[in-house]
Amino acid sequence: MKSPKRTKEIKIRLTEQEHQILLDKKTGAELATWIRDTCLETESPKKKPIKTADPELLRQLAKIGGNLNQIAKATNTEQARGDIINLLRVTAELATIREQLDELLERNQ
Repeated sequence: MKSPKRTKEIKIRLTEQEHQILLDKKTGAELATWIRDTCLETESPKKKPIKTADPELLRQLAKIGGNLNQIAKATNTEQARGDIINLLRVTAELATIREQLDELLERNQ
């Protein structure tokens, strides 16, 4: 549902101190939104908070992704050669990686 376009503007003058007080009181990112919600006694739709991730975790996940790409390439090569034993070994490695990723996901939720 699209909200109506805001076309009216109100201009007020504040001292530095008054402005700072409003900034300190506001909730959310924008002062105008907070003033509008407070004065009109409405609430704007709440956005889902953005979760931050540990940079080290992201680096490790990137390494895992690279390893998975290498394993996928090796699997395709082994499959093309018809080497079932190595294909099973690679599949077992993938299962181990999946279990480890599931553990990481549980710990970081």
